[in-house]
Amino acid sequence: MSCQSCGGETLAVPVSTELREYLPGDAPAVTVCRACLAMEPTDDAPETVPDLTAIDDAVPRNAEAAVPLMLLVGLLDSLALHRAEITALLERVERAGTDPLLVVDRLADSYGAEAHVDLAARRHQLEQLL
Repeated sequence: MSCQSCGGETLAVPVSTELREYLPGDAPAVTVCRACLAMEPTDDAPETVPDLTAIDDAVPRNAEAAVPLMLLVGLLDSLALHRAEITALLERVERAGTDPLLVVDRLADSYGAEAHVDLAARRHQLEQLL
């Protein structure tokens, strides 16, 4: 499947029932673009969580941190609209043992202007939420 934002290759990620409340809609999975990090809900859910380090080495290997982190990054296009979800996902990533702000910094360095949002600017706003 290709990204609706940039046409890049996407990676399908199943979303556990407990994390679906943070997604728009009721899809059981999301696709994450490898080129721009845009996220889209999808009904084509793989059975297991893929290795999300395929997106970037900054993404944790631990699925308990990686999946909410990918959801968080996907929601950054509308920080005002998704503030409650983003705040909850930040806390989940931290509880799973990963520093979400550090990962966003590293993703900003890796993706730069190719990311679907200005990750460096959003990182500063995320810090204020914490």
